[in-house]
Formats: sequence, structure tokens, C-alpha cells
Amino acid sequence: MEPLVCLVVLVLAKSLLLSQYTLTAASSNDTERSALLAFRDQITSDPSGVLKAWNNSIHFCKWYGVTCSRKHPGRVIALDLASRGMAGAISPAVTNLTFLRKLLLMENGFNGDIPQNIGHFHRLQQLNMSFNSLYGSIPASLANCSELRFIDLSANKLTGMIPVELGYLSKLDQLVLDNNSFVSVLPSSLGNLSSLTILSINCGVGSSSTSYCLHGNIPEELGNLAKLKLIDVSGNMLSGTIPPSLFNLSLLHTFAAGINQLHGSLPPSISTTLPYLENLKFGGNSFTGPIPVSLSNASRLAIVDLSQNNFTGQIPPDIGRGGNIWYINLEINQLEANDVSDWRFMGSLTNCSSLKILALDDNNLGGALPSSIANLSNEIQKIYMGGNYISGSLPSGIQNLANLYTLDMTLNQLTETIPEGIGKLQNLQFLGLSSNKIIGHIPASLGNLTQLASLYLDDNDLEGPIPSSLGSIQRLNELQLSMNRLNGSVPVEILSLSYLSNFIMLSDNFLTGSLPIEVGRLRNIRTLLLSHNKLYGEIPTTISGCVSLEVLELDDNMIQGTIPPSLSNIRGLQILNLSNNSLSGSIPQSFGSMKGLQELLLSHNNLSGSIPKVMEDMTGLIYLELSYNNLQGEIPKKGIFSNASAISVTGNPGLCGGLSQIHLTACPLKTFEKRTRWRLLLTVGTPIACFILFSSFAFLIYKRQSRKRASSEISMNSHFPRITYGDLLRATGGFSDDNLVGRGRHGSVYKGILEILNTTTVAVKVFNLAEQGASRSFSSECKVLRTVRHRNIIKAFTSCSSIDSRGHDFKALVYEFMSNGSLETWLHPQTEEEQHKSQSLTFIHRLSIAIDIADALEYLHEGCQPPMVHCDIKPGNILLDNEMVAHVADFGLAKVLSGSSRASSRSSIAIRGSIGYVPPEYGVGGQATTSGDVYSYGILLLEMLTGKRPADDMFKNGLTLRKLVEMQISSEGFLNIVDPLMLPQNHASKEEECFVSVALVGLSCSIDSPYERPNIAEVATKMHAIKTGIKN
Repeated sequence: MEPLVCLVVLVLAKSLLLSQYTLTAASSNDTERSALLAFRDQITSDPSGVLKAWNNSIHFCKWYGVTCSRKHPGRVIALDLASRGMAGAISPAVTNLTFLRKLLLMENGFNGDIPQNIGHFHRLQQLNMSFNSLYGSIPASLANCSELRFIDLSANKLTGMIPVELGYLSKLDQLVLDNNSFVSVLPSSLGNLSSLTILSINCGVGSSSTSYCLHGNIPEELGNLAKLKLIDVSGNMLSGTIPPSLFNLSLLHTFAAGINQLHGSLPPSISTTLPYLENLKFGGNSFTGPIPVSLSNASRLAIVDLSQNNFTGQIPPDIGRGGNIWYINLEINQLEANDVSDWRFMGSLTNCSSLKILALDDNNLGGALPSSIANLSNEIQKIYMGGNYISGSLPSGIQNLANLYTLDMTLNQLTETIPEGIGKLQNLQFLGLSSNKIIGHIPASLGNLTQLASLYLDDNDLEGPIPSSLGSIQRLNELQLSMNRLNGSVPVEILSLSYLSNFIMLSDNFLTGSLPIEVGRLRNIRTLLLSHNKLYGEIPTTISGCVSLEVLELDDNMIQGTIPPSLSNIRGLQILNLSNNSLSGSIPQSFGSMKGLQELLLSHNNLSGSIPKVMEDMTGLIYLELSYNNLQGEIPKKGIFSNASAISVTGNPGLCGGLSQIHLTACPLKTFEKRTRWRLLLTVGTPIACFILFSSFAFLIYKRQSRKRASSEISMNSHFPRITYGDLLRATGGFSDDNLVGRGRHGSVYKGILEILNTTTVAVKVFNLAEQGASRSFSSECKVLRTVRHRNIIKAFTSCSSIDSRGHDFKALVYEFMSNGSLETWLHPQTEEEQHKSQSLTFIHRLSIAIDIADALEYLHEGCQPPMVHCDIKPGNILLDNEMVAHVADFGLAKVLSGSSRASSRSSIAIRGSIGYVPPEYGVGGQATTSGDVYSYGILLLEMLTGKRPADDMFKNGLTLRKLVEMQISSEGFLNIVDPLMLPQNHASKEEECFVSVALVGLSCSIDSPYERPNIAEVATKMHAIKTGIKN
């Protein structure tokens, strides 16, 4: 009986337990299903329809993206909905899936916050929510997910601090937080993640402002991450030096810290301490010193990016020894090469069979280009070596680089001819040989480059005709052949290229013949420059077929006939320059419909008749040049004519009336009418005879006139990246006041990050085109900055001429951002923060800044051909980078001279510059000269020495800054006028002597007579000597 009772009890107990398990399982199933349904209900878009099957027709473990446990049936262990295009919020109820190990929601459109209760995922091992639109901060509760091995929250809109609690995730192997908008330091607690192999917090892409990135120093504690293989903290605002302990992470294969504000030097033993190093990315910082020679021993090295720093010395001669480098970027440094031995690195790079990109532009590389460049890998795609001092010639073997599609050697000193074999580079898309000393003819073989989009051969000594074979380059979009000695006619073949949508620039040559009627085929061309040639004949009426044209410059030729009224059909035309020709007839009435035209230059022709009154309706016009014609009658008074400084009508004796500032005689009504009738009778009676006679004389006279060659391009070269208004809108956060750096006479400057440049903070100067002279200032800056390259001149990355969101014209320049602002804020601080900073501006700092400015001016005056005059040297136009190196900026008033460095500018000018810095000769109608810049520099020196503005209220009744210094320099009271912040505490006599030396230089530069001033080269030599004296 007892065994039977026991059996019954066991059966009952088992049934009870089974019932309890069933109830628990059912309850768990309900919880899991409810959590999934709650997640589904928050989805607002499911374009692939994968959630339609999430219903009661099948068990939730069979729903798309859901994986359940075999060990624990009904328990969800993975939810994978990656790349389904979904949108909506992430329901907090999803955290009820307590057995979840993988949550993969990347590449969707989820928005809203990450659930604050995400810490309930105690078993979670993989979390990937990258490439969504999540915002808010990372919940600190994420640290409760102690089993986490992988976190990827990159490419979202997350803000706030990175939680220090993440340092508790001891099993974490990978942490990826790239491309968010954190405002955070890099937590030192991350140094506790002993299992971490990948740490990536790259803010370089997707952030509209560097305000939303990491800042502060790189923590020393990261050196504890012994298993780390990759660290990427690029594109942030990290400062200071890289902790030495990070260079001891022996397993590291990728070290990326580019585009920050880091400084210091690279350790000499870098290849020894980082034996597995493959990718070294430190570009866009302020590192100094040499590139370690030991880098040649890093046998695994594949990517080297040390660009945009201040590295000096030679490139390691055996840098290519390992043979694995495929990308090397050393551009924008101060690396040197002077002889054959300094170029040995090129030979070692021939060992790199996979080399694709070589960028050495904007350094101090000199000496002859080695022939070994032709022995580089057949895989090479891009070679950038512009902006150096490289001499010699392109080797004929360059034709062997079959996969090359970019060759940029602009701004060097190359000589000899272009090798004919260059036409064998069938994949070439960009060829830049501008601003060298290349001679000979343009090879006809260039016509074989069927993929070529950009051809830059300007500013050389090329001669002969333009090859008609260029018309075979069907993809050609940019053709720049200006400033050579080319002759012959404009080939009809290049006017039939349908891809030509950017520009044709043929200015400053000796081209002859008439402009072919085929020019009208260029329906997509935006800029056509043919100025400063010997073209004759008439402007073809077919030119109206260039419907996309924005800039047309035909000035300084011998073009005859009348101005075609059909030009008014080019609705987008902004600049029309037909000056210095032999045009006759009247100004077309149809010009009144050209609402978008900004500059119209018709001076030095034989135009007659009256100025059409309809030109008052040209609302976009900001500059009108009609001088030296035979125009007659009354000048209109409205529109552009209401601004006397915006028009020029000198040299038209028959004109009368207009604004009083134009100083023309009033128009007697009756006399005027009689003369008009008489002129009409003459015009009707003898039109043909007058035309032939007048044109013949004009042609003969014009042939004897001296011609001047000067660049008239207003756009940047194509190796400057092309950007849109939208790019700048995003880069500056919608031109928000938070990113506003300052305002000037012609516009505002914003800071921002421009993704296309892959660089750190840039300065965006937006021109206020409603201000008089703003458009011309933009043009002037473009013309200057496209050609100048110097470490002490602001670097222009690119320009933008477009239409803004309201349909208005938009012009902007993008510069390198100067983190320490202008010298003005240091000398004359306004805010409490500026006053605090200015305390550290010592005499040595000021002396170094003054030398930087002198070096920049010496380059403009002596190093540029033709010389350039800045015309507005003052503290506000001197910008300081994070190393307090000075950069001369704002070339809106700059002039390119036509003769020697002391030659006058082409035309007389109004007063150029700023009050207090303008040389006396400018005030009495003098012309822009290099001596004028020297005067402004002298005043600036005295201002830096005394801390007093030249326009200070104390200077009145004949007393000026210069006179104050001149009176005190020989007296015992001289130190009383020196800025107290510079005075040494121990009254060191050597520094006091230097004060006097600098003052004497300033006084000699600011002498009233321009002929008694020293040239800038002499000034620079003296300033360098003063600094050397202090060091010694």
C-alpha cells in the first residue's frame, strides 16, 4: 500500500511543477510578445514591410529579426532589424527582453532618446544603433550592462557628456561613438577598459560645428589599454600633447588623432614602440620637429597622414622601405629638400608597389624633380606636389604611370617643355602645371587624354598656337591657359565641347583673329576670359547662346563693331568687361533688362550716343565704368547713377548733368536739343562713312598703344574644391550667431567645419553685397589668394559664388581658421577674456609677429611677379594661429602692380586703407605702391610698441603717434610710452635697447616721403637682426 501512496504523491507533485512551469513560460511569452509589440507600435515608417508579420498568426520567435533561445524557449536573445529603412522612436518596453544578447538597429531612421532604462539588459553583449537620428545623451545606466562586448552608437545626433560610468564595462572590446555632437572631455575612466581593442570617437564628419566635439587633453590613463589595436579621436578639439604612454601600446595598428589642436613632436623610436603600426593619421594639428627617421622601420605602415602641421627638416630617405605604404600625405608643412640627397625618399617610395596617393604640396621642397618619380608604382592615382620650389622638368617616363588621374605640380619652378608622352596617361582627369617656367608648345598629344576634366597650364612661358586636338577632350570642364605667350586664333574645336561648364581662361596671351561664331555652342560655360590678347573683328551675335555665362571678359583687345544687343539674353551674366577695345555705336537699350549684371565695364572704346535711361532699372549693378568714350547727353540720376562712387564717366566731353559729385556741367535744355537734332542729322546722313573712317583711325591708334598683361580671373583654381551655398550653410550651423567670429566693412566671418575639406575649423567670410565695394573686394581677394602661397599669409581653401536660399546673390571665401583671433584683440582688448589673454603678449611675441608680417610683405612685394600691394595693413587684418604665428589677411583692397615693385598701380585710386595707417601720398590722389605698405607697417610697429592706436583721442592738434615716438625716443622718458605689459621686471637693458631699435625701424618706415622709406626686404632684414640680437 505504501509504494502506491508514494507513486500517487510523486505524480501529483510532478503535475504541480509542470503546471507551474507552464504558467511561468506562458507569463514569459506574454512579456516578450508585449515588449516586441510595444516596440512595433512606436515605428512610424516600415518601408520594407517586415513588421507586418509581427502579429498573432505566428509565434513571435518566428517574426522577422527575432531570435529566441533554444535553452530557454520563448526568450528573445537577439533583435536584428538593421538596414530596413525604419523610422520612429525606440520604446522603453524593449528593455523587458531581459535575455537579450544582441540589439542591432543600425542604418535606420530611429529618432528620440536612447531608453534611459537600457541598463536592464543585464545579458546584452552587442549594442549597435549606429547611423540613425538618435539624440539626447548616452544613459549612464548603460554601464549596468556588464556583459557588453561591443557598443556602436556612431553617426547619430547624441549630445552631452560621455558617461564616466562606461569605464565599468570591463568586458568591453569595442567602443565606437563617431560622428555625434558631444560636448565632453575624453573620460579618463575609459582607461579602466582592460579588454578594449577599439576606441573610436571621431567627430570629423557630420558635425556642423567644432563646439560639438571632444575637448581638453587626451588622458594619460588611456596608456593602460594594453590590448588596444585602434584609437581614433580625429576631428575634435583636443589640445595639449599626446601622452607618451600611448606610444607604448605595442599592439596598436591604427593611431588617428588628426584635425585637433594637438602639438608637440613625434617620438624618435615610434617604430620600435609601435611595431604593428599600419595607419598613422596626425594631419591637421600643430606638431613640430622632424618626421622620425625610425618611421622607415615600420614595415607594416600603409597610411601616413602628417599633413597640415609644422614638421620641418627632410622627409626620411627610406620612408618607403617597408613597401606597404599606399597613402602618404605630408602636405602643408615646412619640409625641405635642396639637393639630390634630400630627394632620396622618392627612390624608396618606388618600393611601395601599392602606392596610390602621394601628397607633398605646400612645403619648401626645392631642387630638381628626380626622374625616379616616373618609377613609382603603376597603381599610383594621385600626385600632389604644388606650392613648392621644385625645379627641373617633368621626366618623359611620367607616361608610364598608366593609372594616374591627378597630377598637380602648380606653383613650382619647373622648366623645359611638357613631354609629348604625357598624352599616354589615358586615365588622367586633372593636370595642373600652372605658375611654373615651362616653355615650348602645348603638346598636341594632350588631345588623347579623353578623361581629362581640368587642364591648368596658365602662368608659364608656353608659346605657339592652342592645339585644335584639345577639342577631342570631350570631358574637359575647365581650361586655363592664361598668362602665356600663345598665339594664333581661338580653335573652333574647343568651342564645341559640351562638357565645358566651368570656364575657359585664355587671357594674357597673343591670340589673334576674331572670336568664332561657334562660341555660341558653349551653352553650359559659366566663365569665359579672353582679355589682354590681340583679338579683332566683331563680337558674334551667337554669343547669346552661352545661356549659362556668368563672367565674360574681352577687355584689352582690338575688337570692333557694335555691342550685340543679344548679350542681354544671357540672364545670369554678372560681370561684363569689354573695356579697352575699339567698339562703336551706342549702348544697347536691351541692357536695361539685365537685372543680375553686377559689373559693366565699357571704358576706353568709341561708344557714342546717350546713356540709356533704362539702365536705371539694372537693380543688380554695383559698378559701372563708361569712361573715355564719346557718350553725350544727360546722365541719368536713378539706380546705379545715384551713387557717384559706383560709376565712372570721365573722358566723355559730351556728357552733362548727373549728380553734383560727378562734377559735370549742367545740361542747357535748348542747346542740348539743338545739338541732338544736329547729331541725328549727321548720323542719318553719313553713317557708313563715319563708321569706316572712325574705325580705321581707332584701329591704327590702338595698335600703337602699349598693352598690359594682368590676370583678370575672379574665381579660384580648380584644385580648390568647389562648394555650394548649402555646404556653407551646414558648416556654420545656418550662419548662426553662435558661430559668428566678427564683422568687417564688407561682411561677416563665421567659423564652422566644411566636410569636403576634411579639415579642422575653417573661417567663412560672407560678403554683404549690399555694401558698396563688397563684390569688388571679393573679386580682388580671389585674384590675389589664388596665386599667393606663404606661411604668413592666410590660406584660402576655396570660394563660393552662388545664390542663397532667398534667391539673392551670395559670395563667400573659406579660409584657414585662426584660433587666436586678430592682433587687434590682443593689443586693444575689449572683453574681460581678451584683457586676460593680452597679459601674455610679451615683447618677444610682438617681435615675432612683426617679423611674420614683414616676411609676408616681402613675399608680396619681392617674391610675386608682378608685385602685389596689400593696401590695408592694420592689426585687424593680422590673424594669429594657435602657435601665435601671424598671417596677413583681407586682400579686398589689394592691387597687382604692372611694373617694378615700386611702380604705381594701373589707375588712380581713392584713399585705400584704414584711418591712421594710410600713407600721406594716398590722401592727395597718389597711387598704390609698395612704399604705401611699408608706411602702414611702420605705423603698426609703433602701435605694437606703445599699445596706442594711431587714431587715439590723445592725438590731436598736430600730435600723431609717429611724432610722439619721435619726440620721446632720444629722451629718458621713452620707456614711459612703451606698453607697460612689455616692460621687463628686471629692466633688462638688452630688451630696452631692442625697444629703441624697433621704434627706429617704425619711424624710418613711416617717413612722409615715399621715396625715403626703406623697401620691405631691408626692413625684414633689420627685424630679424633685432630678434637674433636678443637670442644672443
